[in-house]
Amino acid sequence: MTTIAATADVADNAVLGEECKVWHLAQVRADVRMGDNCIVGRGAYIGTGVTMGDNCKVQNYALVYEPATLADGVFIGPAVVLTNDTYPRAISPDGSLKSAHDWTPVGVTIEEGASIGARAVCVAPVTIGRWATVAAGAVVTRDVPAFALVAGVPARRIRWVGKAGVPLVQDADAWVCPETGTRYIEENNVLREALS
Repeated sequence: MTTIAATADVADNAVLGEECKVWHLAQVRADVRMGDNCIVGRGAYIGTGVTMGDNCKVQNYALVYEPATLADGVFIGPAVVLTNDTYPRAISPDGSLKSAHDWTPVGVTIEEGASIGARAVCVAPVTIGRWATVAAGAVVTRDVPAFALVAGVPARRIRWVGKAGVPLVQDADAWVCPETGTRYIEENNVLREALS
C-alpha cells in the first residue's frame, strides 16, 4: 500500500507505484512517474515529469528538477540538487523577467544502482553511470562512468566501487569487491564485471 503523508503535496496526475512512501512536506509535481517501493523523504521536491524506477530513495530536502531520470535502485542523499538550467538567469539581457518559456530545461540521468551523497550537486546535463557513487558535497559537471567513485569540486574519479558500494581492491589484473568477491576488469578507464 502506498503511503502519502497528509502534509505532502502530490499532484493528482502523478503516478506512484506500489508500496511507495511520500513523507511530510514533500512535493511530487505533475506527470511524475514513480516505480514500486520508492521513498521520497521529508521536504524533498520531485519536479514535473521526472521519472523514477523501482526501489529509489530520495532523502530529506533533496531537489530533483525536471527532466531528471532515475533508473531502478537509485539513492539520492539528503539535500542533493539535480539541476536543470545550463545558463541560469532571472532576467533577459533587456532586463525583463524571464518566464518558463525563455529557457529549455536539461536533465540529469542517473543509471541503475547509482548513489548520490548528501549535499552533492549534479549540474545538468550529466549522466551518472550504473552503480557509481558521488561523494557527499561533490559537484558533478561531467559524466561519471559506471562503478566510479567521484569526489571534489569539480568531481573527479578517485576510486572504483562495486555494486555493494565498497571501494574495490586491486588484485593482479583485476579489481575485487572485498564484500562480495565479485571481480571487475578495467579497460580504457572503463570498468566491467569479469565473466565467470
